[in-house]
Amino acid sequence: MSKKRILITGAARGIGKAIVEVLTETDRYDILTPTRGKLDLISPSSIKNFLRSTGEIDILINNAGINNINYIQSIKDEDIELTLLTNLVAPIKLIRGVVPYMMKKKYGRIVNVSSIFGVISKEKRTVYSATKFAINGVTKSLSKELGKYNILVNSICPGYVDTEMTKKNVTEVDKKEILRNIPLNRFAEPSEIGCLVKFLISEENTYITGQSIVIDGGFTT
Repeated sequence: MSKKRILITGAARGIGKAIVEVLTETDRYDILTPTRGKLDLISPSSIKNFLRSTGEIDILINNAGINNINYIQSIKDEDIELTLLTNLVAPIKLIRGVVPYMMKKKYGRIVNVSSIFGVISKEKRTVYSATKFAINGVTKSLSKELGKYNILVNSICPGYVDTEMTKKNVTEVDKKEILRNIPLNRFAEPSEIGCLVKFLISEENTYITGQSIVIDGGFTT
């Protein structure tokens, strides 16, 4: 069996890095993890040039994201634009670029990494939640549009994950309060998110599409 070719964004750290580590445990995939120098998600020309030069993609994992935490009166224009471009516009453009090959092949898997804050929200998450609710909408629309081509499109919505970004944004006081609201009483390991993605893009998944799958230890229950 020939290897499926995967494009994953934001693979240098955190959840993206964990996804790559989980996927490389098998020999099924040829994984592309472009650096910002090769694929700058806020540059239309970079996206266009990368898609033109990269060839055929069987599986797309839109993982890169920005979480700018701030009260509404303190949000700068550039923060709004950067978050929208990275979390929403770039994923749509990448999907648009890889889908023609998937349609021709009658096979494809697309996973958009959303967030629990695309299902619920809280203060200081205005722009972030806007993009994550939106990417879940993109997922639902595309699942309708692309299902006849055997292209499965899903979002995953992680809760609190034990990554460097979480450690940066969550104080010890906040963590104690959050843990009180997680039935499993811990943050997710990045590899647990990777395992969910691994299933969704695998040959074992033949019927799950259009879903925003929450993986949060029960936080939003």
